[in-house]
Amino acid sequence: MHPALEPLLDIIRAVKTVDEAETILFDTIEPTDAIRRALDFAGEAHKEQLRKSGEPYIIHPILVAAITASISEDETMVLAALLHDVVEDTPYTIDDIEERFGEDVAYLVEGLTKIVEIRDSELVPSTSDEKLISSALSFRKMLICSIEDVRVLVIKLCDRLHNMMTLDALPEPKQHRIAEETLVVYAPIAHRLGIAALKNKLEDLSFYYLFPKEYAKIDAYIRSHRQDFQIKLNTFISKVKTLMVHNGFHADSFEIFGRVKHYYSIYLKMQRKGISIDEILDLLAIRILVPEPIDCYRSLGTLHLNFKPLIARFKDYVALPKENGYQTLHTTVFDDTSIIEAQIRTFEMHKTAEFGIAAHWKYKLGESLINIEWLKNLQYQNESIEEFYELVKNDLYSEDISVFTPAGDQITLPRGATVLDFAYAVHTQVGERASAALVNKQPSSLLSELKNGDLVRIITADHPIYHCTWIDAVKTSRAKSHMRTRCNQRRKEIDRMSAVNILSATLGLPAEKTEAWIEEQGLAEQIYRVARELSFYKEVIHRFLDTKKEKSILSSIFQRPYRRLKRFDFENFVIYSTESVNSVEFDYCCHPKRGDPIVAFKLGNKAVVHHKFCEKAYTLIQKRTPMLFVEWSENRMQRYRLLVTLKDEKGALAKLLAYLAKIDSNIISIKLGDGTSQSNLCEVIFESKEHDQNHLKKIIERHFKVIELVSLTDAYKQ
Repeated sequence: MHPALEPLLDIIRAVKTVDEAETILFDTIEPTDAIRRALDFAGEAHKEQLRKSGEPYIIHPILVAAITASISEDETMVLAALLHDVVEDTPYTIDDIEERFGEDVAYLVEGLTKIVEIRDSELVPSTSDEKLISSALSFRKMLICSIEDVRVLVIKLCDRLHNMMTLDALPEPKQHRIAEETLVVYAPIAHRLGIAALKNKLEDLSFYYLFPKEYAKIDAYIRSHRQDFQIKLNTFISKVKTLMVHNGFHADSFEIFGRVKHYYSIYLKMQRKGISIDEILDLLAIRILVPEPIDCYRSLGTLHLNFKPLIARFKDYVALPKENGYQTLHTTVFDDTSIIEAQIRTFEMHKTAEFGIAAHWKYKLGESLINIEWLKNLQYQNESIEEFYELVKNDLYSEDISVFTPAGDQITLPRGATVLDFAYAVHTQVGERASAALVNKQPSSLLSELKNGDLVRIITADHPIYHCTWIDAVKTSRAKSHMRTRCNQRRKEIDRMSAVNILSATLGLPAEKTEAWIEEQGLAEQIYRVARELSFYKEVIHRFLDTKKEKSILSSIFQRPYRRLKRFDFENFVIYSTESVNSVEFDYCCHPKRGDPIVAFKLGNKAVVHHKFCEKAYTLIQKRTPMLFVEWSENRMQRYRLLVTLKDEKGALAKLLAYLAKIDSNIISIKLGDGTSQSNLCEVIFESKEHDQNHLKKIIERHFKVIELVSLTDAYKQ
C-alpha cells in the first residue's frame, strides 16, 4: 500500500475525540476558509448525534474528509465529504448546501445522498435472511449507471473505508452483510477506478469479517514469518539498490520499498490454484520507483541480468497500459532461495496506480469529469452465486492480456478470453454479428483462446447471429451478460411461436385461429409458457374446452371432438400429444445434449427433436409446422465439473479416473493443466447418479484435493 495512506489509517484507528479528528484533517489538507465553514456547519448539523460506538457522529465525516484529502487534494471533494451525511441525517436540504457552499459541492452531496436512496431500494434489508449477493449486484449496476460524476464514487469509497474500519461496534450479522456488500459492490468499483490503495484495504477488511478463520490462518502465518520476510526483503532491496547505483542511477533519484502481499490477494491465489499458503511462491514484492519511463526498462535490465527471471510472469503495462490507466512493469525473479515479485514504475505512474482516476484532478478540471462509460462495463445480470464467483474471478482477479484491433487499438481482456469476448469488447454490435475471425491474419474460430499480443480482425454478418450454446465458453461478463440477455429474449420469442404451433396441433385449429383465441382470452403476454410448463399447457387446454362450450369465435371452426392429452415416455424424452407418438428422431442439423433447451416437431407418428436455437428449427417454427410438447426425461445422471490438484507422482491421473469409475461416474472430458506452471491441475467433466453435490464432493475429498465441484446446469435458466 502507498506509504502515505497506511500511516494515516493507523492514526485514524486511534481517534476518539473531535479535536483529534480535526487535527488529522488539517495535517492532510490546508485549512481554507471554506473547509472551516463546512466543518462548523457539519458540526452544528450533527451535534446531537452519536455513532453506534458512542462517539460524536461528526468524527465520521471529518475522518472521511481526511481520507478523501489523502487521495485527492481537490477542495470540493473534501467539502462534500464533510457534508456527505447532512442531507440524509439532518433537517438541512440540498438547497441549504448550495446556498452556503455553491453548486458543485451541492451536486456531489446530492450524488452521495442518491447512493443511500438507491441502496435502500435495491438492497435487501439487514433483517432479511435473503442472500445479499443478487441485490448487491443490482445495487452496483444501478450505482454505476446512475452516478454521473466519478468524484461521487471516490468519496463514497472513502466513506465505506471508514465504515469498515469501525465495523466492530455493530452486531455480527450486520458486520457480515456490510462486509459482503463491500466486497461485491465497492471493492470492484475501486479496482475499476484504479484506486489500488482503497481496493486492497476494502478487500482485506471485508475478508476479515467474511472469512475470519481463513483470515486468522493467513495472519498467523505472516506474523510468525514476519521477521524472516523482512530480512529477505531488506537483503534483496540492498542488493538491488547497489546494482542500480553501479549501473548509473543516482542514489537519490529512485526509491525501493518492500511489502508482503495483502491478505485477500493471498487468499484468492490459494483458492484459484488450490494450494496452501506455504506453497505460494511470491508472497514478497518490491516496488521500484524511478523518474522517467525509460528508467523502468533500465531497472528491469538490471534485475534480469543479475537475478534469474520467471519469464512467464513478465508483463509490460508501461508500453501497454491497462484500461484504467495503470502502468507498471511486472517481473518475478529468484534471489537465492526466495522468489520475489518486482513492480517497476515512475513516481507519476505510482500515483496513478495507487490513486487511479483520483490522482489527477488538477489536470482534469478543464475536461468533463462525468464520462465514466468504460466503468459501466462492470455489469452482471441475474447471476447465481456460482455465476457471480465465475464472473468476478474472470473479470477482476485474473491476469490480463492485451490484444489488438487491425487499427492498432489495444483491448485488455482476462487471460483465457476468446475471439468472441474480443468482439464484444470492441462493441456489442460487433459481438452480436460476429461470424468469423482472423487471428494474426489466420482464419480462426470465434471460440479460439487469445494470447497476449494477438492481432484480431472480426468478420461480421449483416444480421445478428445467436451464439446461444456458447454462453459458457466465453470468459468476460460483458459477453456473457449480453449473450444471455439476447438469448433469453430469443428463447421467449421461439417459445411464443412454438406455443401457438403446439396448441394448434393439440386442438386441431389453424394457427391464425389459435392466435385469435389467445388474443380474445388475454393470454398473449404469457402464452410462451405453454412451451415451457406442462401445468400451464394443460391449464390453457382446459380453458379452451370451457370456452368452446360458450359462444365464441370457436363455435364455427372447432369441428373434431377433443382427444385427451397422453404422456409418451421414451429413453431420454417425455412427449405429450393427443395422437400416438411411436418414435423419436434427431435431425442432423443440430446436436442437443441432455439438459439443452429442445423443441419437437410432429411428423406423422414420429417426433423430430431439435435444439431450441437451431436455425433449421427456427425456420420450421416460422412455417407453422405442427409441434409437440417435449421435456427431457427425469435426469438420472447429473453432470458436474470437477477441478482437482493431482499429486506429483506417476499414475496420479489413472488413480483419479479409476476412482471416478468406481463411484459409478461417466467421464465426458478431461483437461490437464491451466496453461501455466499448474500442470498438476486437472479438470474432469463427468456424469453421476448422485444429485447431492455436497455429499459427492465429500466422497471425492477423502482421496483427492478438490478445488471446486460445480453442477453444470442449463446455462439459459434464470
